Amino acid sequence: QVQLVESGGGLVQAGGSLRLSCAASGSIFRVNGMGWYRQAPGKQRELVATITSGSSTNYADSVKGRFTISRDNAKNTVYLQMNSLKPEDTAVYYCNAEVVTRLFGATDYWGQGTQVTVSS
Repeated sequence: QVQLVESGGGLVQAGGSLRLSCAASGSIFRVNGMGWYRQAPGKQRELVATITSGSSTNYADSVKGRFTISRDNAKNTVYLQMNSLKPEDTAVYYCNAEVVTRLFGATDYWGQGTQVTVSS
C-alpha cells in the first residue's frame, strides 16, 4: 500500500510564504511524476505544478514566478514553495504522484489535502 502525506498548510497574510511537503511511503519501487493540485470552494480541482522524475517542471500560469516545485528522490518527497501569496490562492492543496509498485505497476495516488488560507 502507498500513502502520500502532506504537511505545511496554514493561514498566512497576503504577500507571505508557505512551503508544502508531500512524502510518499509504502512498498514503492519507483516514483515517476509528482505534482500539486488545488481546489477552491465551488470550483473544480486545478493543476498548480508538476515535476517529472528528471525534475522537469510545469506551472499553471496563475502561479508562475511565485511558486516553485521541487523534489527529493531519495526521500520520495515533493515540495511546493509558495511566495507572494494572494487571497485567490486560498484552496485545499492536494499532492499527486504516479508510484510504481511491483504488485500493481504504475498507479496514481493522491494525498488527503492540506488547507491553505491567504487573508487580505
